[in-house]
Amino acid sequence: MTEKRQQGEDDFASLLEEFEREQGQPERGGPKPGDTVRGTVVAIGRDKVFVDLGGRSEATLDLDDVRDDEGTALVSEGDVVEARVVAAGKDGAVALRRSLGRGPEAAAELEDAFAAGVPVEGLVTASNKGGFDVQIAGLRGFCPISQIDQRYTEDPEAHVGKRYQFRITKFEGGRRPNIVVSRRALLEEEARERAAELRQNLAPGSVLSGTVTTLKPYGAFVDLGGLEGLVHVSELSYHRVDDPAEVLREGQTVDVKVLAIDRAEQGRAEQGRAEQAPGAPRSKKNAERISLSMRALKEDPWAEQIARLREGGRVGGRVVKLEAFGAFVEIAPGVEGLVHVSEIPSNKRLSHARQALSLGDTVEVVVKAIDREQRRISLSIKAAADAADAERREGEPREHKEAQGLGTFADLLKGKLGGGGSSGGGSGS
Repeated sequence: MTEKRQQGEDDFASLLEEFEREQGQPERGGPKPGDTVRGTVVAIGRDKVFVDLGGRSEATLDLDDVRDDEGTALVSEGDVVEARVVAAGKDGAVALRRSLGRGPEAAAELEDAFAAGVPVEGLVTASNKGGFDVQIAGLRGFCPISQIDQRYTEDPEAHVGKRYQFRITKFEGGRRPNIVVSRRALLEEEARERAAELRQNLAPGSVLSGTVTTLKPYGAFVDLGGLEGLVHVSELSYHRVDDPAEVLREGQTVDVKVLAIDRAEQGRAEQGRAEQAPGAPRSKKNAERISLSMRALKEDPWAEQIARLREGGRVGGRVVKLEAFGAFVEIAPGVEGLVHVSEIPSNKRLSHARQALSLGDTVEVVVKAIDREQRRISLSIKAAADAADAERREGEPREHKEAQGLGTFADLLKGKLGGGGSSGGGSGS
């Protein structure tokens, strides 16, 4: 009995579905008013655009809804468009709209969009003390300056004249509705979606393209598409970089390699968000700490440059770092060596290399030792000075050398040269 009843119900459902198709009723589960849908433009008529929504769903969009200010159509056959369903008739016809109506109709639609959280398009018409005037379907809205972008806006005028998607965060009806909108809310939602997708595939060794968002003395933050990572200053290049601003600028696109991902940070961040009260501001920090490198994608100059060096040889270099124990000297692009403080010429005992040298000084050094395994080079300024002095002496005339060998007149009087003083004393007695 139960099986027969179930079979009967199934037959009834099939008959009902067939009847609805024959009568042109929209299929259950099809687009409903308020839904946002995507479809492909299949034809453009005199005043309508015909859109294939997939399956058996087709829709129309007013051509005026996709024209620019000069009346030129902004879509072509084959383009994918996104629009909002404003009507789904019993005959299966679906009407779409990308822009809002005007006047009282617009106010009602904006109130519906506020209730449903549906994004709306607005034109930024002016900046003021606290934010921006935004025109939405002929009505004035306000966007706080902190809500126009994810980051601090240094030049508000750069947004004026731009069309953006906004989320309505406040709507108070009336003859002149009070409308407050946020673009940042949508950007953050998009970033979270991209981050979730990126997080699934992110792993040490991945090579990605990103955008430099912030420069700090210790490195550069790079947006990978919803997730931010840090390129430490030591990972910017093989040659020493004192300030990331020397080699990068905010907004620049760079290629980076993922060195490490601290997943422990992710757990702590997620726990912190769970403990926040509803509506509390979210932390700007990533759910994980991502270490990046630009240097890892460049050719290491060490092997090539080291092949040109030999122990005992003299080379020129530039002082790039000063410490109490000595000075680091760059002797080739990306290759540095250490001059120990004891190898820096001085007429007094040095407690810090900066007492005798300055950053940027050009010096000559002797390569004392090369540790290829540890990638360390020991250098000496003192040995280079001694060698230069010896060469200078070798180039002097013979008579001058002999005169230098005799010493000073005071030395002769003190008897410091080969007993000459004692013989003189003997003749005097």
